[in-house]
Amino acid sequence: MANTPATPSRTFGSVLTAMVTPFDVEGRIDLPAAQSLASYLVDSGCDGLVVSGTTGESPTTHQPEKDDLVRAVVDAVGHRAMIVAGAGSNDTAHAVRMAECAARAGAHGLLAVSPYYNKPSQEGVYRHLRAVAESTELPVMLYDIPGRTGVAIADETLDRLAAVAQVRGVKDATGNVSAGFSRMLRTGLEFYSGDDGLNFAWLAHGASGVVSVVGHVAAGPYAQLVAAIDAGDLPSARRIAASLVPLVEALMGAGQGAVMAKAAMELLRVIPTRTVRLPLVAADPVQLAELEHVLAVEGIL
Repeated sequence: MANTPATPSRTFGSVLTAMVTPFDVEGRIDLPAAQSLASYLVDSGCDGLVVSGTTGESPTTHQPEKDDLVRAVVDAVGHRAMIVAGAGSNDTAHAVRMAECAARAGAHGLLAVSPYYNKPSQEGVYRHLRAVAESTELPVMLYDIPGRTGVAIADETLDRLAAVAQVRGVKDATGNVSAGFSRMLRTGLEFYSGDDGLNFAWLAHGASGVVSVVGHVAAGPYAQLVAAIDAGDLPSARRIAASLVPLVEALMGAGQGAVMAKAAMELLRVIPTRTVRLPLVAADPVQLAELEHVLAVEGIL
């Protein structure tokens, strides 16, 4: 069993926002807006960003766009934050190409999700993720989200992957903090909360940080939450976590995270439009009004 230092190691940072990808009204990637958004998030308290993840609408952006996005974000904030690029596909060869392209574009790390939809065996999951991890020298965060992929990373598979040199962490969106705690202790990998509703629980169990959608509007408080946990001040951490519940519910409750985060950034005038690409549909007037109300009540808008 791995040692448990007072402050966990943080290869990827402690507060990473899974950044939306801004589009213009015609649906084209807006690189200047992406740079402005990245600067806003880092200024707000992020020390890492995930680009071209699911929240970044990676299924509907294409390789030249992904490369341009990585380069633009690295140019804007790469000297101040860890830039992690998504390399997720259910086609292993495609995922490897995505990883290689992200590395050439200047990404600092990779996020590799288990293959979705085609439901491979655990041997297939292992070989896929190992192939992606070993395709570059960049540190890799595995992404375990069985509710979306249809296949979980089994304990034995994770143990094998932990032996791959590039594999340094796990973004856990399984909802099972207890199991994740055991995995964290057993493998020594850095765990990151992949569920904003469980950020406090994960951090209290020794997670290295969070990969957050709500970080679009709460990067500063999440940085304070991490600092309070590091200091052993659980009462303060609990108060911060409680204060964030309305924002978590507003962005992750009724709507889709990418849709609501884009709507929030438009309301705050950080990005010019809330345009998304199908099959996602932009927030409707009712959703927008409800979100605007919460942001106003919470003193953000």
